[in-house]
Amino acid sequence: MLDTLKDMFFNTVLRRTSLALALSLPLAAPALHAQRLPGGVHPEHYSLTLTPDLQAATFSGEETIDLVLDAPSKAITLNAAEIKFLSVKAGSQTAQVTEDSAKEQATFSFPQELPAGKTTLSISYTGILNDKLRGFYLSKTKARNYAVTQFEPTDARRAYPSFDEPALKATYDLTLIVDANDTAIANTGIVSDNPGPIAGKHTLKFATTPKMSTYLVAFLVGDFQCTSGKADGVPIRACSTPDKVGMTKFAVQAAEYILPYYDKYFGIKYPMPKLDMIALPDFEAGAMENFGCITYRETDFLVDERTGSIPAKKRVAIVVAHEMAHQWFGDMVTMQWWDNLWLNEGFATWMESKPVAKWKPEWNFPQDNAIDLDATQNLDSQATTRTIRAHAETPEEINEMFDGIAYGKAGAVIGMVENYLGEETFRQGVHNYLAAHLYANATAEDFWNAQTTTSRKPVDAIMQSFVTQPGVPLLTFSQQDAKGAPVAQSRFFLSGKGNTAQSWTLPVCAKSNGKPVCNVLTPADKAITLPAKAPFFYANASGKGYYRTAYTADQLKAIIAKAETGLTPEERIGLLGDRWALVRSGQGTAGDYMSLVLALKNDPNGLVMETALDTVKLINARIATDDDRVKLAEILRREFTPVYKSLGSSAPGDSYDRQELRAQLMSLLGLAKDPAVLAEAKELTDRAYASGSKRDKGLDPILTDTAIAVTAANGDAALYDKVFTASKDQSDPGQQSDALRTLALFRDPALVKRTLDYVVSGEVRNQDSWIPLAILLVGRDTREQTWSYIQQNWEKVHAQMTTNSGSRVVGAAGSFCSVEKHDEVASFFATHKVDAAERTLAKALDSINDCVHLREAQEPVLHQWLAEQAR
Repeated sequence: MLDTLKDMFFNTVLRRTSLALALSLPLAAPALHAQRLPGGVHPEHYSLTLTPDLQAATFSGEETIDLVLDAPSKAITLNAAEIKFLSVKAGSQTAQVTEDSAKEQATFSFPQELPAGKTTLSISYTGILNDKLRGFYLSKTKARNYAVTQFEPTDARRAYPSFDEPALKATYDLTLIVDANDTAIANTGIVSDNPGPIAGKHTLKFATTPKMSTYLVAFLVGDFQCTSGKADGVPIRACSTPDKVGMTKFAVQAAEYILPYYDKYFGIKYPMPKLDMIALPDFEAGAMENFGCITYRETDFLVDERTGSIPAKKRVAIVVAHEMAHQWFGDMVTMQWWDNLWLNEGFATWMESKPVAKWKPEWNFPQDNAIDLDATQNLDSQATTRTIRAHAETPEEINEMFDGIAYGKAGAVIGMVENYLGEETFRQGVHNYLAAHLYANATAEDFWNAQTTTSRKPVDAIMQSFVTQPGVPLLTFSQQDAKGAPVAQSRFFLSGKGNTAQSWTLPVCAKSNGKPVCNVLTPADKAITLPAKAPFFYANASGKGYYRTAYTADQLKAIIAKAETGLTPEERIGLLGDRWALVRSGQGTAGDYMSLVLALKNDPNGLVMETALDTVKLINARIATDDDRVKLAEILRREFTPVYKSLGSSAPGDSYDRQELRAQLMSLLGLAKDPAVLAEAKELTDRAYASGSKRDKGLDPILTDTAIAVTAANGDAALYDKVFTASKDQSDPGQQSDALRTLALFRDPALVKRTLDYVVSGEVRNQDSWIPLAILLVGRDTREQTWSYIQQNWEKVHAQMTTNSGSRVVGAAGSFCSVEKHDEVASFFATHKVDAAERTLAKALDSINDCVHLREAQEPVLHQWLAEQAR
């Protein structure tokens, strides 16, 4: 499953706003009470017949479960939630049903003991098609209702009584009785389609599935239409509601490239007879890897193949690749329990960029990875974090596991190990791991033991070091000599405060002018070997190491001198990330960082410039006083206006790098209130909306998105009305989502009030309502008004929250920067509870504290730097 926050990493205009939100992803809370099933029962096969009523929002179910009992028993306990049982039988015996709603379990008690061995349960029941975007639920458009599913992690039990734990795999036979004009899509293909059993209905039966976990079952009912393709003999379909099927072609193209790539990489063929991918109007996650039937949020799947922007296409490609990787990692081989969720999500995160980077190398996916690595390390460097493998028992605890640690950190550590071993050795280890556990379950030890055996290198020690310890290593170097570079390990904290006495076993790859030299640094080691005759060294070759680096002044000076010629873009992104992290921890100054940015101002790479300039915006927002902002704007105009002008006007043949670079500089100079840039942005915005709310698709989409964002920050009611209308236009989900986010960029208090009222009105899909709230909370000029509104209208705000979205609003409240607001946020959420947000609140409060300390330490330093620049 791809978390909804990951989609925001790829929005060009709001990228760093999104990054700040991503740092507030929920983390696992301490266990409350165990909700595991008692054991001793092993399901082997489910037969399900479901009859949904899309108008009444209900469904009925007939189910048989073939299972094996380890010992004779008069009772069987399984999972069920929001299910009304009509009858439960085992052979001739009828069970009494006892429900425990708190544990989401039901116990079937039989008059006579059931013998050990094989038994079949027969269950009749009814359920509801809920509006909570989980289980078997309603998804709606203006035209009609759809019945769709989302079961991960613990919601299959809302659609069918089941042994809803990942290790309890079984096969499935599925039958759906649906309206005559509707179809259904499920994990496998349709094997029969017959009219009845009553007039106006038809019965669809699907082929038996492979053995799989409950959360990977899927069935969708509606009038879906599809675009078809094929790769390696596997039929591929990309489906949507009928009005959007024209935007599914690019996803098919992506899948047609990715599937053969994975077949070859894993050395194991895609296991299902078909691959369906379906965009759903109401869908909380970014996407879900249901075996053979992948579901997507519309904005993560639908894009115009002719006019869509490169960032929009990148987003679709990366999400398709992520979910397809799960067909091997997660579906064929599944983690034993949710404490090892990283085996699913970390692998898919690591794998997702591989095929698309090969397919579209000009789109710079490795640089996206470097940016995400920096963000993940910031997340993991807060006082509140967790280990990659962490305890989780209850549904709430399990939901909290889907965070930046399971995805970002786990994926980054896997990438670091691959970089150390070499791609082919690591690939063979992956193949051996998968082959040993096909259609079964696995643990962390299974993976790292396979890699250790294959490579004959200490992968087990490296992986265990990172999987079982929280936090980020800091490698502090002393001046190198002929023998190498002395180095000391400690744990890095963004706050500069915490118990730093921690060490890891980790691969450190250092580079100079030639081939990198990789060392395995253990807690006992005090130095690393360097390339021979190195005039300088950079201790994170390829930018894939999961650690921060601190150099001596002379070492850093040598690195910066060689940055443009001796470092790759990924390494330059890592250098910038490390230097800013050290500033935040009190081991550097904002002035030194600004000088580094000015030294790299002519960098030709758009994503390197994004990394640098986004931090400049943070300095402007979090450290600078109002007077400082005026002075900083003058310097930015002086230094970057010539760079922007040198790029010239956008042209159809511009590279992605050039498009990104131009957009990043426009955004910065718009913030600096450059009159010419503001006028250019307004002209582009006027052209974009010349025909009303419909965007002109003939313009450079990346620059136009930026121009609209710049103009909206100073925008009036007339522009707001156009954007507002666009936010209600469902014909292009991507542009509708962009418009909703743009509404949150207007700073006029009256327009902010309109946005807040709109968000809680019920007109915005509840999967999206948190996004403008979070953006407004992050904004320096809109934060106070938004926070007051949330407090005064809590019932309305809370009513829009889904199972997971409330924690994102809590996280965004961490954007404040004063002791008073720290206490106010803590007090408010102590009495206004939000589901699955305990650790998120702790991290939000950490963020406020960190900002207070950062501002206290760096504000006078920034004053001094600004004064020096003005001389």
